[in-house]
Amino acid sequence: MSNPKELRYSKEHEWLSGAEDGVSTIGITEHAANALGDVVFVQLPEVGAALSAGETCGELESTKSVSDLYSPVSGEVTEVNEDVVNDPSLVNSAPFEGGWLFKVRVTDEPGDLLSADEYTAFSAG
Repeated sequence: MSNPKELRYSKEHEWLSGAEDGVSTIGITEHAANALGDVVFVQLPEVGAALSAGETCGELESTKSVSDLYSPVSGEVTEVNEDVVNDPSLVNSAPFEGGWLFKVRVTDEPGDLLSADEYTAFSAG
């Protein structure tokens, strides 16, 4: 499994894109998607919601379990991926492309986000 080098990662298994005009895209990693199994339902934060880094902001339900979704940064939700809401299997089939979850106008970014190599080592441990 390959984690894209241009992304940063949380220890809760979310990824974060670099900001474009202050807005970053967030999703879950392939490692997390594989651990969850087939995702059948996603609950995402609403557009306009204020998120705090490290706090729960939604849920992912799979055939195995229900898992909390955590925001890796603080900010305001600017967009949710309706394609994932309508077809949760995108989280499994394309976690780094079409399976992204939401976008956030970042106001604060914690210093504990991992590089791709750091995350690969972390998730292997």
